[in-house]
Amino acid sequence: MVDGRLDNMSEITGGRRRRRRSDAERSAAAVLDAAVQVLGRHPAAKVEQVAAAAGVTRQTVYAHYPSRPLLVAAVIDRITAEAVAALDAANVDSGTVTEALLRWLDVTWRLFDRYPLLLHPSVTANDQADSDRQHAPVIDRLERLIRRGQATGEFDGTLSPAWLVSATIALGHAAGGEVAAGRMTTAQTVAALRHSILRVYGAREP
Repeated sequence: MVDGRLDNMSEITGGRRRRRRSDAERSAAAVLDAAVQVLGRHPAAKVEQVAAAAGVTRQTVYAHYPSRPLLVAAVIDRITAEAVAALDAANVDSGTVTEALLRWLDVTWRLFDRYPLLLHPSVTANDQADSDRQHAPVIDRLERLIRRGQATGEFDGTLSPAWLVSATIALGHAAGGEVAAGRMTTAQTVAALRHSILRVYGAREP
C-alpha cells in the first residue's frame, strides 16, 4: 500500500509539473505573439500594452523576458523567421536572378512596411554582433542571389557582394524613412527602391 501511495503521489506530482510547464509555455507564447503585434507595429509601445494584449500582467511579461531589450530581440527573431519562410515560399533561388532579386525586395519591403520596429532606433542601435546574427538568414539568401547574378553576368561583377548587401540595406532603410516622414507614398517608394537597387547592381529592368 505504501509503495502504491508513493507511486500515486509521484504521478500526481509529475502531472502537476507537466501542467505548470505547459501553462508557462502557453503564457510565454501568448506574450511573444502579443509583442510581435504591439511592438512590431508600434515600437514605442510600453510593456504594459504588450501585457494587456496578451491578457497577462506586466510581471508575467518580465517573468518570461526580464528586460524590454530581450523582448524586442525575441520579436526580431520571430519576424526574421517570418521573413525566411516568406523568402523560401517566394522561391528566390529560381528563375532569372534579376526576377529573384525583385521577389527578395518585395518580401523584405512588405515586412519593413508591416513592422516599423525593424527601422526603429531601439533595433538599429543594437549591438552589431546581435544585429548580424538576427539578420544572417535573410542576408545569406541575398548574398547567394548576388553571387549567382554575378556568375551569370546579370549583376556587376566588379562590386563585392558585401558592398551590394550593405547598399541594399542602406537603401531599404532610406526608403522606410521616406515613407515614415510622409515624403513619399508606399507605392512611390517601392518603385524608387526597385529602380535604385537594379541600377546599383548593374542589372536591367526585367
